[in-house]
Amino acid sequence: MREDQVARLQALSESLGEVVIHEVDPGNWPGAAKDPADLTQQERGDRYWSKKNAAATMTLLLKVVNITGILNKQKPGKDADDAAEELDGELAAAERAAQAIIDRMQKGGHVH
Repeated sequence: MREDQVARLQALSESLGEVVIHEVDPGNWPGAAKDPADLTQQERGDRYWSKKNAAATMTLLLKVVNITGILNKQKPGKDADDAAEELDGELAAAERAAQAIIDRMQKGGHVH
Protein backbone atom coordinates (compact mmCIF):
# COMPACT_ATOMS: atom_id res chain seq x y z
CA MET A 1 0.00 0.00 0.00
CA ARG A 2 1.05 3.54 -0.57
CA GLU A 3 1.89 5.71 2.43
CA ASP A 4 -1.06 8.01 1.75
CA GLN A 5 -3.41 5.02 1.85
CA VAL A 6 -1.95 3.86 5.16
CA ALA A 7 -2.38 7.37 6.57
CA ARG A 8 -6.01 7.46 5.42
CA LEU A 9 -6.66 4.07 7.02
CA GLN A 10 -5.16 5.33 10.27
CA ALA A 11 -7.46 8.35 10.18
CA LEU A 12 -10.44 6.09 9.50
CA SER A 13 -9.46 3.92 12.46
CA GLU A 14 -10.02 6.92 14.72
CA SER A 15 -13.52 7.37 13.29
CA LEU A 16 -14.19 3.66 13.67
CA GLY A 17 -13.03 3.87 17.27
CA GLU A 18 -15.67 6.49 17.99
CA VAL A 19 -18.32 4.31 16.35
CA VAL A 20 -17.23 1.31 18.44
CA ILE A 21 -17.42 3.37 21.64
CA HIS A 22 -20.96 4.43 20.75
CA GLU A 23 -22.13 0.98 19.65
CA VAL A 24 -20.77 -0.97 22.63
CA ASP A 25 -22.42 1.38 25.13
CA PRO A 26 -25.37 -0.59 26.57
CA GLY A 27 -27.16 2.70 27.15
CA ASN A 28 -27.51 3.04 23.38
CA TRP A 29 -29.13 -0.38 22.86
CA PRO A 30 -32.88 -0.75 22.33
CA GLY A 31 -34.72 -1.09 25.62
CA ALA A 32 -31.71 0.17 27.56
CA ALA A 33 -33.78 1.56 30.42
CA LYS A 34 -35.81 -1.65 30.82
CA ASP A 35 -35.18 -4.81 32.79
CA PRO A 36 -34.51 -7.73 30.44
CA ALA A 37 -37.78 -9.40 31.49
CA ASP A 38 -39.70 -6.29 30.37
CA LEU A 39 -38.27 -6.17 26.84
CA THR A 40 -40.63 -6.81 23.96
CA GLN A 41 -39.73 -9.43 21.39
CA GLN A 42 -38.83 -6.63 18.95
CA GLU A 43 -36.59 -4.93 21.53
CA ARG A 44 -34.84 -8.23 22.32
CA GLY A 45 -34.17 -8.81 18.63
CA ASP A 46 -33.01 -5.26 18.05
CA ARG A 47 -30.82 -5.41 21.15
CA TYR A 48 -29.24 -8.67 19.97
CA TRP A 49 -28.62 -7.12 16.55
CA SER A 50 -27.06 -4.07 18.20
CA LYS A 51 -24.62 -6.28 20.10
CA LYS A 52 -23.68 -8.23 16.98
CA ASN A 53 -23.26 -5.02 15.00
CA ALA A 54 -21.01 -3.56 17.71
CA ALA A 55 -18.91 -6.73 17.68
CA ALA A 56 -18.64 -6.57 13.88
CA THR A 57 -17.57 -2.92 13.98
CA MET A 58 -14.98 -3.80 16.63
CA THR A 59 -13.66 -6.60 14.42
CA LEU A 60 -13.34 -4.15 11.52
CA LEU A 61 -11.50 -1.68 13.74
CA LEU A 62 -9.12 -4.39 14.96
CA LYS A 63 -8.35 -5.40 11.37
CA VAL A 64 -7.67 -1.84 10.26
CA VAL A 65 -5.46 -1.17 13.30
CA ASN A 66 -3.54 -4.42 12.77
CA ILE A 67 -3.05 -3.80 9.06
CA THR A 68 -1.83 -0.24 9.51
CA GLY A 69 0.40 -1.29 12.41
CA ILE A 70 2.03 -4.01 10.35
CA LEU A 71 2.43 -1.77 7.32
CA ASN A 72 4.04 0.90 9.49
CA LYS A 73 6.48 -1.66 10.94
CA GLN A 74 7.57 -2.93 7.54
CA LYS A 75 11.09 -1.99 6.68
CA PRO A 76 12.11 -1.15 3.12
CA GLY A 77 13.36 -4.30 1.43
CA LYS A 78 11.44 -6.66 3.70
CA ASP A 79 10.40 -9.75 1.81
CA ALA A 80 6.79 -9.43 0.66
CA ASP A 81 6.02 -13.07 1.51
CA ASP A 82 7.24 -12.57 5.09
CA ALA A 83 5.14 -9.43 5.40
CA ALA A 84 2.07 -11.23 4.05
CA GLU A 85 2.58 -14.12 6.50
CA GLU A 86 2.94 -11.68 9.38
CA LEU A 87 -0.20 -9.84 8.28
CA ASP A 88 -2.15 -13.11 7.98
CA GLY A 89 -1.11 -14.09 11.50
CA GLU A 90 -2.08 -10.73 12.96
CA LEU A 91 -5.45 -10.80 11.20
CA ALA A 92 -6.16 -14.34 12.37
CA ALA A 93 -5.36 -13.35 15.96
CA ALA A 94 -7.65 -10.31 15.71
CA GLU A 95 -10.44 -12.42 14.26
CA ARG A 96 -10.08 -14.98 17.08
CA ALA A 97 -10.20 -12.21 19.68
CA ALA A 98 -13.27 -10.65 18.08
CA GLN A 99 -15.00 -14.03 17.81
CA ALA A 100 -14.32 -14.65 21.51
CA ILE A 101 -16.00 -11.32 22.30
CA ILE A 102 -18.98 -12.22 20.11
CA ASP A 103 -19.24 -15.64 21.77
CA ARG A 104 -19.20 -14.07 25.24
CA MET A 105 -21.85 -11.57 24.20
CA GLN A 106 -24.07 -14.32 22.79
CA LYS A 107 -23.76 -16.30 26.01
CA GLY A 108 -24.80 -13.26 28.03
CA GLY A 109 -21.31 -12.56 29.33
CA HIS A 110 -19.67 -9.23 29.71
CA VAL A 111 -17.11 -7.78 27.35
CA HIS A 112 -14.11 -6.22 29.07
